[in-house]
Amino acid sequence: MTESPFAIQNDWTVRLETPRLVLRRWREEDVAPMAAVNADPEVMRWIRDGSVRDEQQTRGGIQTWESEWESQGFGLFAVELRSTGELAGFTGLSVPEFLPEVLPAVEVGWRLGRSHWGQGLATEAAAAAVRFGFEERGLERIVSITQVGNDASERITTKLGMHLVRETVNPTCGRRVRVFELSSDQYVATTR
Repeated sequence: MTESPFAIQNDWTVRLETPRLVLRRWREEDVAPMAAVNADPEVMRWIRDGSVRDEQQTRGGIQTWESEWESQGFGLFAVELRSTGELAGFTGLSVPEFLPEVLPAVEVGWRLGRSHWGQGLATEAAAAAVRFGFEERGLERIVSITQVGNDASERITTKLGMHLVRETVNPTCGRRVRVFELSSDQYVATTR
């Protein structure tokens, strides 16, 4: 029997719960449903150059996300619905290496399947990830990078208490992006 590539040596117990969601580490059975999310052109419209991803690319992405947990102590969570156990997508924290001008930084990101849009789930999940970053990992600031025109994601950044700090170009795809930021001091001031 071979060991799953998602078997984690430490910090496996990182699990966050919100009223409607469970944010947890990745499992083998998450690959196919996440690949379905990544294969939807409407979901991927605002991700890098808008290209969809297949199951092999999704598997590689999940393996990378899991290795980031090991090296950085944070990463992208699988997001599942508490009521059904269905995988909705992901949220979490990563280093935005694709945009060197903002480094050092940690970015909060999210991607949910289209059937989960418009219900406040991305905001609920991202807020839990931000709380984890500040309260459990002691981060000083968290950014969010959205493509210009992605109004839905910009609304989420506003709900998270972030403010616009710059507009620039993503060098990996040439698309314009906006960088939003929230400092730990601002976070503490809004949670009192």
